[in-house]
Amino acid sequence: MQAETASASISISPMQPGFGAVIHGVDAAHADPVTMAGVVEAFHRHGAILLRNQTMTPDDLMRFVRLFGEAEGHSLRHFTLPGYPEIFVLSNRIENGRPIGAHNDGVGWHTDYSYKEKPVMCTMLYAVEVPPEGSDTLLADCCAAYDALAEQRKAELGHLQLHHSYAHFMATREHGRATLTEAQKRENPDVVHPLVRTHPADGRLALWPSTGTVVEILGQDEPSDLALLDELVEFLTQERFVHRHKWHAGDILMWDNRCTLHTGTLFDDTRYIRTMHRLWVKGDRPV
Repeated sequence: MQAETASASISISPMQPGFGAVIHGVDAAHADPVTMAGVVEAFHRHGAILLRNQTMTPDDLMRFVRLFGEAEGHSLRHFTLPGYPEIFVLSNRIENGRPIGAHNDGVGWHTDYSYKEKPVMCTMLYAVEVPPEGSDTLLADCCAAYDALAEQRKAELGHLQLHHSYAHFMATREHGRATLTEAQKRENPDVVHPLVRTHPADGRLALWPSTGTVVEILGQDEPSDLALLDELVEFLTQERFVHRHKWHAGDILMWDNRCTLHTGTLFDDTRYIRTMHRLWVKGDRPV
């Protein structure tokens, strides 16, 4: 279908009914500003965008991501591209006896930088090399999940807040577990965010129960009881709310962290290589 925007007409099709936009016929490295303004608008409207068959240098990636806002740096810096601290490498490739990127990063339903006062607004992945099977990325539509709740349930959840901890996340994560240095602890203090988040673009509401970083649910009788968190994640990651992206080299997938959860999936890393470039855009404090 044709998606008419205020600045351009671009050809899109939905990732799934009511969520996401596959953008057709746009060369992200060379498209004119009017076309790219339409791409940005499609992102804010649909929650996620996909552009296939792209050929992007690091400079191209930086120009593209800056259309959406200021690029965010990374808490872990040893896997960023030399000269490009905002481009993080996800890979199981070994060169000169050392890994070139983080492996199995992002497995488990979450939203990026939920442990920051201002979590990232969006995440972008660019596929450099992908295995023929496995390594899918799943996106859950948190707005559709919230809308599906009964009104009484919405009222019950609306006053709850989540206590997020980066130190807890790094000490307990399944892959890449680590103890923070004192400097990392100072850079990443604990934060509190609402369980139900309001999208600043149009006021739509989203369930926002990122896993891994949460240590308490504030507003319930027993804050340390995280059973509700598990219940909500199970609810919003039902098949009806989830889009599964199967990767091809040259894909750009970008999703809005203000209204989605995501997870990576595993693959046979003894047979296949996966290399992705990840970029983030700075966000604002959730309300």
